[in-house]
Amino acid sequence: MDFAQRTGPVHGGATGMLYGLSDPGVPGDSLVAGARPRTVAQKAPDGDQHPNGDALKIADGFFSAGGEEIVVYMQDVYSKWPYENLGIDDYLAKVDAMVRKVVAERPQDKGRFAWVPFNEPDGIWYQNWSTMKQKFFADWKAVVERIRSIDPGARIVGPNEARYNPGRLRDFLTCARDTTCGGKTCLPDIMAWHELSRGSLAAYRGHHADYRQMERDLGIGPLPINIDEYGNRRDMSVPGQMIQWITMFEDTKVDADMAFWTYAGNLSDHAVRTRQANGAWWLLKWYADLTGQTVKVTPPRPDVPDTVQALAAVDPSVRRGTVLVGGGAAPVRLDVSGLDPAVFGRQVDVVVSRTTWTGYEGDATQPPVVAATRTTLRDGTLRIDLPGGDVMAAYRVTIVPSSGGAPAAGAPWSVSVEAESATLTSAQAYDQDTTADPQLYATSGKRDVGSMNTARSAVTFPVTVPRDGRYRLGIFQGANKAPGRHALFVDGKLDRIVQYSANLGWTYRGRTDVEVELTAGAHELSLRTSADGTTTLPGSDVTLDRFDLTEITGPERAAYPADEARLSGGAGVVREGRGAAVTLGGAARATFFAAVSEDGYYDLTFSYKAARAGDLDVRVDGRRIAGVRATRPGEAASRARVYLPAGVSVIEVGGPAGLRLRGLTTVRAEEADAAAHRIEAEQAQLAGTARVVTVPATSGSNASGGAYVGDLGNGAGNTLTLTRPAGFGPGEYVLLAHYANADRNTGHPYNTDVISRFLDITETGGATTRGVFRHGYAWDNFWS
Repeated sequence: MDFAQRTGPVHGGATGMLYGLSDPGVPGDSLVAGARPRTVAQKAPDGDQHPNGDALKIADGFFSAGGEEIVVYMQDVYSKWPYENLGIDDYLAKVDAMVRKVVAERPQDKGRFAWVPFNEPDGIWYQNWSTMKQKFFADWKAVVERIRSIDPGARIVGPNEARYNPGRLRDFLTCARDTTCGGKTCLPDIMAWHELSRGSLAAYRGHHADYRQMERDLGIGPLPINIDEYGNRRDMSVPGQMIQWITMFEDTKVDADMAFWTYAGNLSDHAVRTRQANGAWWLLKWYADLTGQTVKVTPPRPDVPDTVQALAAVDPSVRRGTVLVGGGAAPVRLDVSGLDPAVFGRQVDVVVSRTTWTGYEGDATQPPVVAATRTTLRDGTLRIDLPGGDVMAAYRVTIVPSSGGAPAAGAPWSVSVEAESATLTSAQAYDQDTTADPQLYATSGKRDVGSMNTARSAVTFPVTVPRDGRYRLGIFQGANKAPGRHALFVDGKLDRIVQYSANLGWTYRGRTDVEVELTAGAHELSLRTSADGTTTLPGSDVTLDRFDLTEITGPERAAYPADEARLSGGAGVVREGRGAAVTLGGAARATFFAAVSEDGYYDLTFSYKAARAGDLDVRVDGRRIAGVRATRPGEAASRARVYLPAGVSVIEVGGPAGLRLRGLTTVRAEEADAAAHRIEAEQAQLAGTARVVTVPATSGSNASGGAYVGDLGNGAGNTLTLTRPAGFGPGEYVLLAHYANADRNTGHPYNTDVISRFLDITETGGATTRGVFRHGYAWDNFWS
């Protein structure tokens, strides 16, 4: 990669999503802001294709999180797939209603909505080009004219075909160029088609080049492009796959939206539950963090699917270079050149972080630093060696001028074991070849273990650990639409019952973490369907994919140095003797995306150099945290103890003029959890239809206390009332609810039409807030 050859400003459009958002708050605002998709494609207002994903309903949250454009799938007003064809007059009436609604409700930003008149017309309504070509041209003209009659400045997206069809596209562009729609040509304002196969990783750049030549031949454009559906099931959630798609779309400076294969509201398979991140979310976040200009990168095998690919950017204003790379299992050598000494100096610090696959529903906190070095540049060149062995991983390499203490790696000891390599008893290994069929869900090692359906079923494997202590066992599992349990045996003795959350299916994998105490040396771990060898545990027919064993070295801790901050309001970065720092004052802000693995109290420590005493303006998910103050000039740190829900929180920091913020550290403060008041729902005051339900013995439910309250809502009188605990005076509180919601529509051929539910929470004599409860796969599967 040659940092002296700039290829243009970072576009940042490669990680949009189709139906990535479903409802206000689903997924959580912090996840959307961190991934910061430039575009999303959503259904038409009041559309019937899916129960959620309405472009108008998600607009406020999307734009507030930094999104720029909503692409409206207009035909999703229809309920069936493929769309029922009720005639162009029926469709025009629907077009009229939806465009008028957006213009009426969003007069100030209606220009941020872009309209797709037809979705995949080569497969729906206009398949036979030889007989339907003129019909399509006429219908295109009619719809575009109707849109522009209501909003003359509306932007049109098309033709939006299911694949790149150069013959059809040339015919369409020629006709659109030579035809008038609402006072100007019928050409779309944004060109769009779909790239939905593994082969697209080889063919896309050729498609893009062919299209740009077609524009020149026809004397049009160049039009902005949105590849508004891309990728396969096996790509979503996998950093090593997603980097290949991101690279080629950023290289060509287009917008692109990940396909909608599963369900709405999970960032196209990158959100865990409501506000937690999986491994690939961090790659999306790293990409969204890029600023400055991209530079020339030469991969060893460009346009070859499932090979290592990379993109790189440099921002001289903060004196930072960044490389995102992944997609191969072998070790990788980065040959870096063109590092300008005016930007980087003669000695640099190189930090390598890794994010890998954690399952679709497997939580990932801050990616570990796996390598770090301080090195002297030679004529602006640098060699960086990355570890291999993980085809599902992606890496972020940051290069900055040396300052402060030398960087250090911080990844704990860890080992991974494939379930299919273990000793199997009354269980079976299955192939999940995602190369042969990219529409399979991702599986580590392309095999998993299932048929654990007898009391003797077990998966047993050896591990050798370096030290006495606590270790976290991460179990990659698929509990098919119901919660379940396994018995964990350590060295032949029952250690604990493992509780699994429900998943969407056998291969839509989640990850369950449990702690085990081990002495240094060799051990045998075994997951079994029975604790006594004769009685199967409820819900124990669960698939197993991989086991990650990681050393626990103390309370959960994460450090977010200045280079991790997103800057706004005029904030800058300085590099001095103590290291990098964000300059604050006035409107300047540094924003961190801090991830924690469990609900509870955490100590937030802000380190800084203050020019004078003054208050820091700290906000956690928009809520101001009082009492964080620089008490004197000079180097110092201030701490705030706050309650954080599991997942990603947005922590925004401002400060008095001259304050230089060096970073944020989060540390779990488990002892403070005693301040939280807990109550079982069945102990509360119930009214109306609300009732206590006892969990049957045959259920693998994780309901605490063996019971829960059902039939809340669906009427103002169906309520649960909590008594305010003694000693809880005026102030702000976090209310954490453990809930189950499995509502969904049925009938779509491949999308799971999940439904979010809402409850109103009212303080007697006070205000009401609305809580959103994302779909969680089963009515006896409880999330917080």
